[in-house]
Amino acid sequence: MGLTKTEIFTQEQNELASLLKAIAHPARIAILQKIIAVDTCICGDLVEELGLAQATISQHLKELKTAGIIQGTIEGVTVCYCINPITWKKLKTQLSTFFSTYKGAANCC
Repeated sequence: MGLTKTEIFTQEQNELASLLKAIAHPARIAILQKIIAVDTCICGDLVEELGLAQATISQHLKELKTAGIIQGTIEGVTVCYCINPITWKKLKTQLSTFFSTYKGAANCC
């Protein structure tokens, strides 16, 4: 039996790809920017802020939460979301390491 595509890559490469895939949508970037800007948990304000349908925002929040980028708590009928600091730090570290490996070619292309 052959290898699956993910088995030929390192765990770090697969994790980084999954995290980047989770944020690779403009609505998700906007959601993350809003959560970061308020610097606290956000509860239901995103529909008015972003101008998207509740169902659309819920789907994007689900993707971000599944990836572990955000975390949520249930307060009655309201779900509040904030950045998951552990995953955020991992993403920041992995991207920083990835970008710092390029030293710049003197005369390329």
